[in-house]
Amino acid sequence: QVQLVESGGGLVQAGGSLRLSCAASGRTVGTYTMSWFRQAPGKEREFVAAINWSGIRYYADSVKGRFTISRDNAKNTVFLQMDNLKPEDTAVYYCAAALGPWARNPSEYDYWGQGTQVTVSS
Repeated sequence: QVQLVESGGGLVQAGGSLRLSCAASGRTVGTYTMSWFRQAPGKEREFVAAINWSGIRYYADSVKGRFTISRDNAKNTVFLQMDNLKPEDTAVYYCAAALGPWARNPSEYDYWGQGTQVTVSS
């Protein structure tokens, strides 16, 4: 079993930055695909960014050039640096882990965190 705990969310003005962290425990996740998803009120959970075991990164078009995903395998932690935030980025952000390759579909992921709220004011 893998437990994931997100942190770093909060309230920020448009144009600001936040850095989310996802700390994993229970198992080393160095060989897992690690991803971030988000879910806004009344909307489906959507893919944001992923990083596979070799460090290859994938991004949703809506965040490309503004968000950066990274991982520190020594600390069993994944990060999401979010710059130039927009009000439409407001959502609960979830960390997820998959044994398989990168996927946009949430159903492909094996483990989830509880989420952290990100609110961007205009």
